[in-house]
Amino acid sequence: MQIRPLHDRIIVKRVEKVRQTASGIVIPDSAAEKPEQGEVIAVGPGKRLPDGTLLPMQVQVGDLVLFGKYGGQTVKLDDQEYLVLREEDIFGVIEGASEPSRKAA
Repeated sequence: MQIRPLHDRIIVKRVEKVRQTASGIVIPDSAAEKPEQGEVIAVGPGKRLPDGTLLPMQVQVGDLVLFGKYGGQTVKLDDQEYLVLREEDIFGVIEGASEPSRKAA
């Protein structure tokens, strides 16, 4: 199933990190907070300004983004959890992240 966000909305899949203490003890998912980083899965066309022009999105599919802990709305599609955010809820794009560290789980 695919989802196409409308307006200035973005679909993000949270990026999970392996969490462990300095001594090597792995922290279980139930005790860890949800990550505040994610990979952009889909983007809308942009925000419509009052004069009718379309302001294009500044993020692209595949970008690794940073967002607020309580921002957006969580949705579940095909047993996968996603976050729907407005572009203004994105704090920034993380650049230079290597692929293996992004996919660590």
